[in-house]
Amino acid sequence: MTSPTPAAALPAPADTPQAAAFRRTISNPLKLRLFMLRSLPMAYLAGLRLREITPERATVTVPFKYLTKNPFRSIYFACLSMAAEMASGVLSMMHTEGGRVSMLVVGLEAEFTKKAVGLIAFTSPDGPRIAQAIAESRATGEGRTVVCTSTGTDEAGDVVAVFRITWSYRARR
Repeated sequence: MTSPTPAAALPAPADTPQAAAFRRTISNPLKLRLFMLRSLPMAYLAGLRLREITPERATVTVPFKYLTKNPFRSIYFACLSMAAEMASGVLSMMHTEGGRVSMLVVGLEAEFTKKAVGLIAFTSPDGPRIAQAIAESRATGEGRTVVCTSTGTDEAGDVVAVFRITWSYRARR
């Protein structure tokens, strides 16, 4: 199990050529849409978009629209969950590039603080912790877990939801 070291206390992860190539590919709007259509069709239909990705953080947006709304005139919590999971998921995918590492969501906790309407942006700043867990798993061959936080903010900058997603990483031999 990975210690709960704050991401700010860890050194920035190395920007490997594989990670840079992944970021270039996933940052291309057409390639991202094709990837989502093939691998994440509900995210594609919901209109999720990758706003930012660096070795340290990723931001994914989800719009309020017909396919993402609930009867209470806000974004359905499952659509918010998709965006929150994708923010930490693309960081995980980037840091697993170039090596055989399995990744799996093993836990989810959420807090909703405000009605989610408009464009909601989920940011996960856990790139250093993810990179460290993956490196440890590659070195030891044992599984590691990381609790990633994805914070959703509306267009005014108010926090609407905080998700804590527990990822499990295990290097495959």
